[in-house]
Amino acid sequence: MNNTFEFTLNDKTTTKLASYGELLNKDKMTMVYEALEQYFEAKDEEFAQKDPMTNLSYDEFWDDIDLDE
Repeated sequence: MNNTFEFTLNDKTTTKLASYGELLNKDKMTMVYEALEQYFEAKDEEFAQKDPMTNLSYDEFWDDIDLDE
């Protein structure tokens, strides 16, 4: 199933898309799709590391706890 979305990118981003598109010989939509896939994978990994009971990652949970007494 394909959905259509409209969004606006700033000049800096569109310039980079065009430049990298030429360097990599890829079209803009392929690069946007790949970037979103990498973003989703990173977020999935981040969420997987969070404790479902606290919604904090391991480091966030232990960050402010002082074990030295």
